[in-house]
Amino acid sequence: MQVNRTVLKGKLHRVTTTHSELHYEGSCAIDENLLLAADIREYEQIDIYNVNNGERFTTYAIRAARGSGIISVNGAAARKAAPGDLLIIASYGTLNEVELERFEPRLVYVDARNRIISERAAIPCQMAA
Repeated sequence: MQVNRTVLKGKLHRVTTTHSELHYEGSCAIDENLLLAADIREYEQIDIYNVNNGERFTTYAIRAARGSGIISVNGAAARKAAPGDLLIIASYGTLNEVELERFEPRLVYVDARNRIISERAAIPCQMAA
C-alpha cells in the first residue's frame, strides 16, 4: 500500500506583521526574499499561527517587494493579526515514503525587521534529558 504523508515544507518563524489591510483582497503579502528562502510560491496556500493571540488561519501568499521586510495580512484575516504581532507562516506538501527519505524542510528564522538570520532543515530538539 502506498502511503502519503502531509509534512511541513517551509516555515517562516516569528516574522513580525508589518501591515494589516482589512479592505485589501484577501491574502498575505510576504517579502520575496522570505518566500524564496522558505520555498513558498506566490498563490500557494499557507497556514498562519499568531504567537501573540493564538489565532490560526489559512490564506495564500502573494509577493511583496524583495528586501522590504513586508508581512501584510489582508482581507478578513486582517482581523486575526495586527502590526507588531509575531507570526509563524507554514506551507505543507504531500510526499510518499520514498520522497520522505531525502526530504528536508526549509525553515527560515528572522530578526525583528524580518531579515533572514538563519536557515535550517530541522528543528533543534529542545527537550532536556
